[in-house]
Amino acid sequence: MPDSSPLPPVRLHSEAELARDALSTPLLSRAALLARWAGPDTRVDAGGGLVEEQLPAAAEALGLTGDDAVAHASEAWRVAVDTGLVEISDGDDGDDDSDGTVTQGEDLALLAGGSPHDVLGIWLAALDTVLADAAVPDLDGVLDAVGGEDGAGDLDLSGLDWDPEAEAEFLDGVLGNLYLLTVTEEGPGDAPVPLPALAASMIVPSDMGEPTNDVLEQVSDAMMRLDDQFRLLEPVGLVEYQPVDEALMADADEEPAAPVDDTDVSRYGMVRLTPLGRYGLRARLLEAGHEAPAVGELADKGADALLDGTATFPQAAAQAEIDQWVRRRAPLDAARDLLTAARGQDTAAPLRRLHCQQALSLVGAEAEPALREVLDDPELGGLARVWLTENGCADVPAPSEDLIFWLTIDTIAAQLAAEGNSEELRALVEGLAAQHGGFFTAAWRVEHPATADVLEAMGRLHPDKRIAKEARKAAFKARSQHGS
Repeated sequence: MPDSSPLPPVRLHSEAELARDALSTPLLSRAALLARWAGPDTRVDAGGGLVEEQLPAAAEALGLTGDDAVAHASEAWRVAVDTGLVEISDGDDGDDDSDGTVTQGEDLALLAGGSPHDVLGIWLAALDTVLADAAVPDLDGVLDAVGGEDGAGDLDLSGLDWDPEAEAEFLDGVLGNLYLLTVTEEGPGDAPVPLPALAASMIVPSDMGEPTNDVLEQVSDAMMRLDDQFRLLEPVGLVEYQPVDEALMADADEEPAAPVDDTDVSRYGMVRLTPLGRYGLRARLLEAGHEAPAVGELADKGADALLDGTATFPQAAAQAEIDQWVRRRAPLDAARDLLTAARGQDTAAPLRRLHCQQALSLVGAEAEPALREVLDDPELGGLARVWLTENGCADVPAPSEDLIFWLTIDTIAAQLAAEGNSEELRALVEGLAAQHGGFFTAAWRVEHPATADVLEAMGRLHPDKRIAKEARKAAFKARSQHGS
């Protein structure tokens, strides 16, 4: 899974929509059908699985046919047991053919009459079961490799090239990377991710130029493991998956080489996280202690929580969060709360004021009194004048030169916090220096905590060496003035 730094916020469907998706997944719907099909005569083994003689009837109850019908029925039964859709009590009737009595579980009724949250809780339990299964190798293949089933009773798993913990961590890491790609604004979003790219994200070091043959072989091996795992994860609704094209493998025992160009990459497997998958992986990330915000979480909190919480959000996500917050409030009340929360001299304050401006752009003309109330405020008077002017309000007092310079420093400080040394900020810096020939002569005197940092950044960003030197000199003066 990703490191401990906060993840970009994910946009989730409503719980009602997600619950409908969960109920329609092949695996959970089959598990529910088997729970309703089962009864006192259903026989299970010591592990709670259906005895072999019962599996054909279970497959028939599910309407399954073909070579995999029994396997699918067995998997659905295990999910039904693990999620509490069926309950197995210890056998006490002397029946040697059964290790327990099967009854419908209390959770089965929740699928039909429970809340969306109840349904999603059951689905998450099903997901845990499938993820545990996906981390286990194909034991039939293992048995074949060591000489068939005759020696299965003496099979020493410690001698196999399989580390259960490492395998589970690898799959968690892959899913974490898929989640990160999905929620990152610069990532593919809802578009599918090529399986080779996902495998390479776990294998190829970030500082490696051309991968070695050994690394490429590891990527191919990881692709084939992931191909098997995503086939298992698709029926539970976590992903939509286009498997590796079997025609690429000349021999059943060979692994396909990594694709040589983008024209055939889709034949090597494509995977997309579903809306339900985004919900499920976020739940697992939260359970593991990661910061995994979701857009809309701040909508019912105060303005201070909104402005602080969106500080780490990408631009589009911050705008979406702010929009939801504003929609729930009366314009005048919202404006007053936002302006109060935007005050401050701390390092995060400029970005709070930038997000406050974004939020104020969404409120209507009813908010005008709140903006007029802060015209004399040294921290808010500038943005208040901007809002009043943009909204066509009359009698907006002209700002003083000091206020203009303070607002300029505050705005650049906010842009630095939000985007770093972006092209947009570079253009802003060049424009300021061009429009105000004496900008740096006056700017170093501005009583703003970020003045020196902003002037240093302007020195880094401006392409003209002479102007950049002026900015650095001004930054030095600002630090000397403030004793920092």
